[in-house]
Amino acid sequence: MKLADRIGRLGTETAFAVSAKAAAFAAQGNKVYAFHIGDMNLLTPLHIMEAAAKAMKDGRTGYCPSAGIPQLREALAADINGARGTDYTMESVAIQTGGKPVIGKFFMALMNPGDEVLYPNPGYPIYESQIEFHGGKAVPYGYVEGRENFELDLDAIEKKITPRTKLLVFNDLHNPTGAECAPGEMERIAELALKHDLYVLCDEAYFDIRYEGKSRSLTSLPGMAERCVILYTFSKKFAMTGWRLGAAVGPKPIIDVIAKLNVNDESCSNHFVQYAAVEALLGDQNPSKQIVSILKERRDAAVDILNSIEGVHCYRPNATFYLFPNVTRVMEKKGLVDYDAFSDRLLKETGVSVCTRAHFGRPLAGEPNRYIRLAYSGIETAQIREGLGKFKQFVEGA
Repeated sequence: MKLADRIGRLGTETAFAVSAKAAAFAAQGNKVYAFHIGDMNLLTPLHIMEAAAKAMKDGRTGYCPSAGIPQLREALAADINGARGTDYTMESVAIQTGGKPVIGKFFMALMNPGDEVLYPNPGYPIYESQIEFHGGKAVPYGYVEGRENFELDLDAIEKKITPRTKLLVFNDLHNPTGAECAPGEMERIAELALKHDLYVLCDEAYFDIRYEGKSRSLTSLPGMAERCVILYTFSKKFAMTGWRLGAAVGPKPIIDVIAKLNVNDESCSNHFVQYAAVEALLGDQNPSKQIVSILKERRDAAVDILNSIEGVHCYRPNATFYLFPNVTRVMEKKGLVDYDAFSDRLLKETGVSVCTRAHFGRPLAGEPNRYIRLAYSGIETAQIREGLGKFKQFVEGA
């Protein structure tokens, strides 16, 4: 059998490989502290589940409009406008089966073979996978350590723009680092997009998972709503990871194309789940606030322990549920230069399961430091303390 050539360009979400290792280790009777994957162990709020059940009982179990039910599109446009100062209408919204499909459909709508696309690296690996799968050239840009968090390497970004650069992937409130742009950084990104006529995928999956301050959107800046597509997901704010519901929000001509792709790919998103999402947006918001409160407690517990470990440095991000501690000195002390060897040894000796920088894109040339990524969305505070306590013993022991 000869598969299509494009399959050779298709990547994967490598965190799932870490999950398989952790599951195999646990199957041998070992305790695992699952910091490796950004799933959530928090229940979807009850009123959202009840709305889904009511919709099923009311017969909302068949097909629905490919772009999504009007009630949800209107509610989501209003919600985004209120948080970002935009003026989207329901025609600017195409409901998706999660946030991830927005990535591929953005590239299918706007990228021709050979076009160059700037994307964050380290970053969500599906960006690189989908760019290359659809025939584009993936051009990575990186981050540098700043005073309070990671910062965009803006000069490097500008130097990588060529006449073939057409698109930019911008993931503020960033997976895996937890970084967020200062106002000046975001304004510079907008200037570059306008100067070079770039369209932008704004991955805002973690826009509402924040503990201090207020999230900002590139779409709020002058001239940017016309050239940005927002990736929105219900997974994080409402603890709906398994419900598979999200949206593409942006200029109507692009959204019309994405809705047409919906027709070709999945027909429509789940009907009754969309009624649950309407309740999520318009109903009681206190459960969502409680979710954020729990995540903040977990963040603080993890950061405090990590920064108490000799040879580890970790920022305290104001958003997302990820930490990206620098473990360069730890790996040097243990005589390990390979990420897989480090994470395997950590799992076997402590039960702590983590992703590494290598799971978030091919490392850039000349990277001086080593990092691991910890997700705390699926692990209780007590287990965070216990697991990272074992990590500390592992690091500081002989």
